[in-house]
Amino acid sequence: MRLQGKTAIVTGAGSGFGAGIARRFAAEGARVMLADINPAAAEAAASECGGRAQVVDVSRDASVAAMAAAAMAAWGQIDILVNNAGITHLPQPMEEVSEAEFDRILAVNAKSVYLTARHIVPLMKAAGRGAILNVASTAGVSPRPRLSWYNASKGWMITATKAMAVELAPFGVRVNAINPVAGETPLLKSFMGEDTPEIRAKFLATIPLGRFSTPEDMANAALYLCSDEASMVTGVAMEVDGGRCI
Repeated sequence: MRLQGKTAIVTGAGSGFGAGIARRFAAEGARVMLADINPAAAEAAASECGGRAQVVDVSRDASVAAMAAAAMAAWGQIDILVNNAGITHLPQPMEEVSEAEFDRILAVNAKSVYLTARHIVPLMKAAGRGAILNVASTAGVSPRPRLSWYNASKGWMITATKAMAVELAPFGVRVNAINPVAGETPLLKSFMGEDTPEIRAKFLATIPLGRFSTPEDMANAALYLCSDEASMVTGVAMEVDGGRCI
């Protein structure tokens, strides 16, 4: 029970990596808020692990403020924040991505980190402790072509992680990231453009360990980085990628 007595908010927890992280945190003793823009998905995932469902649009200030307030009303403390919610655009030439799509990607993948920091970092500072985990991507380290603005948003998240870690260390707040490789989540088809055996084989050929990542892979890494076992670890962007970024 490595998170016994801890409280955690996981965004984008209705499916994929977020749901896997939330399940593992709950199994390790944490009280978990599963926040998602999809109410039904949040409720289903929360009921599965005994957590609290919360509807949130991480790109909107008022929605993020309501999420933080709900957690504080329920628990009186927020020990762990996982910024997992994210979206992508379909593979296409960079100049063909619409302005609306670009704005949405940056709002969900980048602005959300600012908004959660705005509302939750002051609470962690006041408590003198906290762990923040940003779910970035190998795309921010080794970009794939035709996903340029998604790649850029994840590179932003990695830099933000390091900047946050340096600034918040004196307050006892650690900030890390994980960089997943493509995994069996609802976003996989969007990354590939279409889901065919040929395209899957092309993606897998870039991963030395020869398989896609799983929610369990991310949950294991997240558990370590958000637990007291990693008390000396901050500013790390851990690649959980089967060797793709080597």
